[in-house]
Amino acid sequence: MKTSILRRLWVGISAAVIAFYATVINRCQIVGGEQVPPQGGVLFVANHISAFDTVLLPVAILKQRPWQMVWAPAKEELFRNRLLGAVFRSWGAFPVKRGRDLRAGKELGRLMKDDAVMLFPEGTRHKDGRLGVGNRGVGKLIYEHRPVVIPVSLVGLNRWRVGGWGQRAVVRFGEPVDCTDLFQLADEKTTHVLIVERAMSAIAAGILLEV
Repeated sequence: MKTSILRRLWVGISAAVIAFYATVINRCQIVGGEQVPPQGGVLFVANHISAFDTVLLPVAILKQRPWQMVWAPAKEELFRNRLLGAVFRSWGAFPVKRGRDLRAGKELGRLMKDDAVMLFPEGTRHKDGRLGVGNRGVGKLIYEHRPVVIPVSLVGLNRWRVGGWGQRAVVRFGEPVDCTDLFQLADEKTTHVLIVERAMSAIAAGILLEV
């Protein structure tokens, strides 16, 4: 998707401010950045443990892909406030209806062809840090559009507090998830579940390295 220079500048400056808060005021460490492809269609899948995830994950990606947009679906309730909605959209978020949103699915598929997209397969936050079950719909998206899938393991952000300092956290990028064998299977529910389970296993492996 084409993005204006002004918008990229806004995202870059915002990311720099957030990165300062995360890595200088606090101790957020980014590991495995070399796994982030410099270009092309990429899907980042991560565990969801805190509201901080939604801003720090894009910042970690942007550190490796400067001035690039990172697109992400977000629940439509977040856009009811016009000001906040405008801020979210400026960062690459777009509203998704609860349940099956066919329009959002098509938009994600289109974005995954050439851009960077991030998703939280669990679909909801687990503030206790445990890893939940991945949504089958994510497996279906991967099967249909075949992006490069990069697992991201987030650790410690669920213990962060706004205004705190010296708080530790890790954003770990893993090796691309290889689903070549699963793409040979039929396009059905069972296959989609196997794909998202493989992605979740890669996320879990990264979490274990930091625990």
